[in-house]
Amino acid sequence: MSNDRSEHGAGRVGQVKEVTSLTNPIIKDIKLLAQKKHRDETRSFMAEGLKLVIDALDLGWKIKTLIYAKAAKGKPHVEQVAAKTFARGGLVLEVSEKVLSTITRRDNPQMVVGIFEQRYRALKEIRPELGETYVALDRVRDPGNLGTIIRTADAAGASGIILVGETTDPFSLETVRATMGSVFAMPVVRASADDFVKWQKQAGVKVVATHLAGSVDYRTIDYKSKPVVLLMGNEQAGLPEELAREAGALARIPQAGRADSLNLAIATGIMLFEARRHLLALDAGA
Repeated sequence: MSNDRSEHGAGRVGQVKEVTSLTNPIIKDIKLLAQKKHRDETRSFMAEGLKLVIDALDLGWKIKTLIYAKAAKGKPHVEQVAAKTFARGGLVLEVSEKVLSTITRRDNPQMVVGIFEQRYRALKEIRPELGETYVALDRVRDPGNLGTIIRTADAAGASGIILVGETTDPFSLETVRATMGSVFAMPVVRASADDFVKWQKQAGVKVVATHLAGSVDYRTIDYKSKPVVLLMGNEQAGLPEELAREAGALARIPQAGRADSLNLAIATGIMLFEARRHLLALDAGA
C-alpha cells in the first residue's frame, strides 16, 4: 500500500495506527488544534461524534484524520467510517480513552473524532435567489452564539452565514460543538464590512438589520419580494452606523419584560423563523 503523509504525521493508507502515548507527535499536533493559529495554519478543525463524522463524509468534506477509542474497535459504523477515511487518503488512529480525553478536553469524550479540512465560500460566489435567506453577523464574539446560530440557520432552511469583520472562529471546538453538526451543512463566508456593503448593493437582496433604534416591527416586514439577508450586530456594541445606514429596514423585536435586550442567538432565531415563515410547513405526517 502507498504511504500517506499529512500535517498530522505519517501513516500507511489502510493501516490503523495504535497510539497510547500523550507525547506522540501526531497527538501533540492534534492537541494544537485548540489554538486558532494552528487551525488557520493547517486549515484544519476537529469534530466529535460518530454521527457528525458520518454526516461530514456524506457531504463531501475532506477528512484528514479519524481517531477512535479502543472500545469502539470492531463496531460496524466505525469500521465503515475508517474504510471511507482510508479510501480518501486519511490517517486512522486507534487511541486510549486517556488520549481521547486529552484531545477533546472532556472527561467523558465521544468515541469517535474527525479532523477535517476547513471550508469557506467566497462572498463573490454568493448570488442569492428569491426564497433564500442569509444571516450576516457583525463581529460575533461568542463561540456558543455562533454555533447556535449556525444550527438554527440550518434548521430554518437558510442558505448560508456571512461573518462580517473580526469574528470568533466558526471552526473552534466550542463553536463546532454548538452547531451539533450543522457546521457541515451550512456554507460560511468571511468578509470585511466594506466588502459586505459593496456586495449587498449589487446582490439584489433586502437587508433587514436588527437595531435598538429600529422603528419597524420585525413581523410587518416584507420578506417575500427579494432574497433576504438578516444583519445582526455584535453582542455588546450592536451594529455600527456604517452598516446600519445601508440596511433596507431597521427592525426591532417588541419586548414587554424588564430585560432590555435579547441574547444574539435567540434574536437571530426569532428573525430567521419570521423571515422564512411563508416558506416553512410541517410535514404532512407530522
